[in-house]
Amino acid sequence: MKYFKLKEYTRGWIIGDFFPSILRTKEIEVGIKSYKKGEREDQSVHQYTWEITVVISGVIKMYNKVLSKNEIILLEPGDISAFECIEDSSLVVVKYPSNPNDKISIN
Repeated sequence: MKYFKLKEYTRGWIIGDFFPSILRTKEIEVGIKSYKKGEREDQSVHQYTWEITVVISGVIKMYNKVLSKNEIILLEPGDISAFECIEDSSLVVVKYPSNPNDKISIN
């Protein structure tokens, strides 16, 4: 048995092909993400990676859709999306395969 603290991992990313990680794998990435109201990320796209975002609490906006607790969005490779946190929120994000360098910013 091992014990971990989420704060020990970069921006909540705990599984994937990066360091530090609880499980290092090229197959998948998993992140437990927390955002404060008003936080944003500019438009971006993944060329190869699929991304599933599950809203655990709060309200966010992705791909021009407002999502709240228990709603899920799937972004396929090539989908252009921006992120906005409308209320303090917690998310689980799963990406596959793990490809930490596949996020391309679009300005």
